Amino acid sequence: MNRPQPERPPRLPEPPDAHALPAPANACLQACLARHAAAIPGLAELGERLAASRDTDALIDLHEQCAHLLEHAMWAAGADFHPLLASYQALFREQEALIRQRGEDDRHHFILGIPVADRPPHLRACLESIVQVCTLFDYGGHASGNWDRITVVVAEDSRDEANIRRHIELVEAYRRRGLNVIHYGLAEQYELLHALPPPTRERLGGLLTSQPKERFYLKGQAANRNLSYLKFLQLSENRHNTLYYLIDSDQSLCLNRQTAAGEEVVHALPYFHVIDRIFRSTDTLMLTGKMVGDPPVSPAVMAANFLDDVAAFFSRMAALAARAACTFHGAPGPLAGNAAYHDHASLFGFDNQAASYPYACRLAGDHDHGACLADFTQRLDAFFFGEHLTRKTWFGYGPGFAELAPARTVYPGNYVVNHAGLKYLIPFGHLRLRMSGPTAGRLIAAEIGARFASANLPNLHRRTTEAGLADDFRPGVEMGDTSVDLSDEFERQFFGDLMLFATEQLVKRADVTQPFARDAVEAVVGEKEAELLALYQQKHDAIVERSRQLDDLVFNAGHWWLHAPELAAALQQVRAFIDNIERNFGACAPAWRQIQSAEHRAQRKRQIVEALMNYRAERDAWDSLF
Repeated sequence: MNRPQPERPPRLPEPPDAHALPAPANACLQACLARHAAAIPGLAELGERLAASRDTDALIDLHEQCAHLLEHAMWAAGADFHPLLASYQALFREQEALIRQRGEDDRHHFILGIPVADRPPHLRACLESIVQVCTLFDYGGHASGNWDRITVVVAEDSRDEANIRRHIELVEAYRRRGLNVIHYGLAEQYELLHALPPPTRERLGGLLTSQPKERFYLKGQAANRNLSYLKFLQLSENRHNTLYYLIDSDQSLCLNRQTAAGEEVVHALPYFHVIDRIFRSTDTLMLTGKMVGDPPVSPAVMAANFLDDVAAFFSRMAALAARAACTFHGAPGPLAGNAAYHDHASLFGFDNQAASYPYACRLAGDHDHGACLADFTQRLDAFFFGEHLTRKTWFGYGPGFAELAPARTVYPGNYVVNHAGLKYLIPFGHLRLRMSGPTAGRLIAAEIGARFASANLPNLHRRTTEAGLADDFRPGVEMGDTSVDLSDEFERQFFGDLMLFATEQLVKRADVTQPFARDAVEAVVGEKEAELLALYQQKHDAIVERSRQLDDLVFNAGHWWLHAPELAAALQQVRAFIDNIERNFGACAPAWRQIQSAEHRAQRKRQIVEALMNYRAERDAWDSLF
């Protein structure tokens, strides 16, 4: 599969010249004011205050205010982005030097947890992004050679020994670069789990796993993340001044911005500074952020709208000349937060989306429509790994980074808690259902209200890497030579939706701090089962019809690509894609038959009912650890 080249990391600041004269403590601030004061309202006034300031605390405060003004200017339409970004980053580094000079620093330490299962390329990108943020914004400084206020725990969940070794090698490589990284291996996880008193461990089996030692891998994202909490407790020297930041391995601490040339990845968000400020200035217990980039949902709930977009691409292509210069550039995608990629967006309170979104060609240089079509078709199989070619989401600055709103969904790959917030974990991991974050979010929001908050602090989510699909692991997706089997993920999606929407209704009717009654749980599960079956049937019928229409459009309408021998391989890719849609979403799809099976649904419903009834007892056992 042809893929765009990975973005180059930003140019890092040069080390100081040992023979140069020392720069003033506020040299970056002075340079910023001189460069930008004429264009940014408010900077001139800061310059006047700087001339009268001799106090370190006052200088630190001026850096803060200057960075705030630059930030707003940087994300404004038509801004000269990169010079502003360079000044913005330099202000943070200089401010950190002033804080070290002052000697008083009561800001938080961070422990980051990265659960990873057989994903070395993703882990590399994730760790690289953390190093970039540390280097460019220098939170806490690194006078010792390491960023002392940042610790990263790579929580292993791989089955493949070769991938475990690759993960360990990455941990060692990034430790040499000044990042305090710890590999939290399977044996250590098992030992920490079995250090708990046996009665407690038994009560927590649904949260922390009951898998045996010889098969203590692929425990699932929720169980592996919850096991990380045991390591966090061990590492916390000052629990009152430590924040715990959970990040998935396929996410990076950076943003994507739209440019005339396409997507640009930038390290423009000082994550640690902003999060520290939020927790110091509010009573937040849990903070979550959204994602930009690839959708955070399964292909099981994107097939209908993706088929719309694929058909729109070929319909437009049919009216164009094969050898004409490509015209599929510069098409905007949706901003993050409107769920444009989700077939069931209305379930989450979002309005109906546009019928289709245009495809933006990623090829650079001179090329024609035939080349665009070939590249498009080579990337179709990435859909089954969760990549959406037309509905990637983009960062929007909006009211800024630190504006808080009440949350109702935990984004498992992007949330932060303080020590008290460690109690509000993601439950039901033993069921291996999708939608675990939204389900947990409904329970948490019902318990702590606005102290569970969201902010505009997204991570960049990338389902696939430049290494290609062969080196990407995705639980619930089985790859053959040309076939893809989503049966496991599709089944887990339907019953994850059932768990989510039953929970959403249940917390409106019952007190989440008390055990749920069986009759109340069974009632809402039955109601939501009927609603979801009808909705899934509707989408199933739409997918079958749209797949048939796409087949006719590509192969039976006599369009120019059928007469281009050089596109034979591209057409084979389209045929394989349509076959995989039929295999996974058609009338004979195994997952669809499971959903239709009353016997299978009854088994899953019993699991869901029991899990919800046991939630309070499990939480009480978990809370006792804190």
